[in-house]
Amino acid sequence: MFVAMATTPLSAGNNQAEMDRFITELMSRMTLEEKVGQMNLPSDGDIITGLGNNNNITGKIKKGLVGDMFNIKGVEKIREIQWMAVEESRLGIPLLFGMDVIHGYETIFPIPLGLACTWDMEAIRESAQIAATEASADGICWTFSPMVDICRDPRWGRISEGNGEDPFLGGQIAKAMVQGYQGEDNLFATNKQIMACAKHFALYGASEAGRDYNTVDMSRLSMYNGYFYSYQAAVEAGVGSMMASFNVIDGVPAHGNKWLLTDVLRDQWNFRGFTVADYGGIGEIMSHGLGDMQTVSALALNAGLDMDMVSEGYLNTLKKSLEEGRVTEEQIDRSCRYMLEAKYKLGLFDDPYKYCDLSRAKKEIYTPEHRAITHKTAAESFVLLKNEGNVLPLS
Repeated sequence: MFVAMATTPLSAGNNQAEMDRFITELMSRMTLEEKVGQMNLPSDGDIITGLGNNNNITGKIKKGLVGDMFNIKGVEKIREIQWMAVEESRLGIPLLFGMDVIHGYETIFPIPLGLACTWDMEAIRESAQIAATEASADGICWTFSPMVDICRDPRWGRISEGNGEDPFLGGQIAKAMVQGYQGEDNLFATNKQIMACAKHFALYGASEAGRDYNTVDMSRLSMYNGYFYSYQAAVEAGVGSMMASFNVIDGVPAHGNKWLLTDVLRDQWNFRGFTVADYGGIGEIMSHGLGDMQTVSALALNAGLDMDMVSEGYLNTLKKSLEEGRVTEEQIDRSCRYMLEAKYKLGLFDDPYKYCDLSRAKKEIYTPEHRAITHKTAAESFVLLKNEGNVLPLS
């Protein structure tokens, strides 16, 4: 049954000291395996975006070995899984449920590159707000958006997911999207606000020759002046999480790049959310020849990566790495704390079923009001490429 809630009444607006006390007390009752479990993000497989290798997820949830899940569609199913985590695990810690809600949930807005063409930050913020309203009505409390990668090479296949080539515009859009998803105060006071995840940190859109998952080789001057601002703007807006990128920077994969994930993101920008791997990203470090799963998992944790998406490297190797001195218990506690803080901020310790109101989906998804807004936004995003028939009175 759900016992994590028994110590202190919670709310999204509680202060830092109250949150720290609650989480410290909860972590004092957690085993090492349960702490690592909070850092484990499997996919149920409803919506496949990669090749996962997760088995017996139900059993792992009951053992407290799963902290979060994604790609599950439908509030009824999500509520069932949340009930299992809350009622059938030892400590009853609720799960986060994530999804790629990128430019709308059921009511679809223009692709991010199209939204950028509006230059209308209020319209962009509203698009994220409507996406959050609909996704949260269907049980989702965490989105893998906004994608804020700057790209200047149209050969890159994911350029449509970003906001173009200008770092300042990209930064303003990042802020607008975070505010739309999380609310302007980042307090998650209602069940219509969800946690955002800026991605992909960093320089994913600057890979050589437009090849995905590829090498990025540039000066620090170019990084800071031409590419970093959109990520930093998301941090300044209070984004709750940051996803690592698949590319290498200075020859080091971003998932294991301490300079990126700790020196820049945490020490320079003061990011206090959690960092998450991209799909199988920790396992893919092995493809760069840096070691087996135990070695690359320790590398990622040492670099500052908090959550392992589908690779299960953390779940299966961190205990052994701790015994061998490759990682420290302090590092595991740090990442576990970031995950529990996210759930606290969302209000899930107060009400694990905050995002599982079965009545909302029928009333708040794909509504006439939402469709009218997306129609207007789409019209404002159109770019005239040829003045055929004198659409505009120009000579």
